[in-house]
Amino acid sequence: MTEQVIIAGFGGQGVMSIGQILTYAGMMEDKQVSWLPSYGPEMRGGTANCNVIVSDKLVASPIVTNATAALILNKPSLDKFEKSIKKDGKLLVNSSLIDKQASRNDINTYYINANDIAVELGNFRIANMVMLGAYLELTKVVTIDSVIQALKKVLGKNKEYLIPINLQAMKRGASCINN
Repeated sequence: MTEQVIIAGFGGQGVMSIGQILTYAGMMEDKQVSWLPSYGPEMRGGTANCNVIVSDKLVASPIVTNATAALILNKPSLDKFEKSIKKDGKLLVNSSLIDKQASRNDINTYYINANDIAVELGNFRIANMVMLGAYLELTKVVTIDSVIQALKKVLGKNKEYLIPINLQAMKRGASCINN
C-alpha cells in the first residue's frame, strides 16, 4: 500500500495540519512517511499545499507527481492539481467553496461541503478535518485512533480540548462518502 496525496488550499485552511496529522499517524503505525510543505509567496491568504506519502515500503522521494488522491480546499488548487492525479485516483473537492465540477472523468471525484459542515458543527476552522475524515473513509490509510494521537501532537496540550469537535468533523466527512 502506498498513498501519495496532494493537499491544497489557501493558507489558513489547515492544509499543512492535515499533512502533519497524516504523517504522524502513519509514523505511529510504523509506516514509511514523507511530508513536503509548499507555500505561496504571500504572507497570509496565499496558496499552500503539501505532498504526503504513507507507505509500507521505503519512500524514495517526497515529491508527488502522480497522486493517488488529492484533497482540494479551494478553486485555484483544483485548477492547478486536478491534472496531477493518476487514472482511477481520488479527488476530494470542498464543494462549499468550489462551484466548479472536475473536468476529468478518469478519476473518482467526491464533493464534500466541508465548510458548511464545519459551520453546522460550530467551528468554521474544522473544514479541513471534514475533508480528512472523507479521505480516511475512502482509503483507510491510517486508523482514526492514530489520527487522534497525531491530533494531540499537532494541537499540543493547550488545544487538546478541540479533539472532540475535530473527531466529530471527521465522522461527518466520512458520512459524506457513505451517502
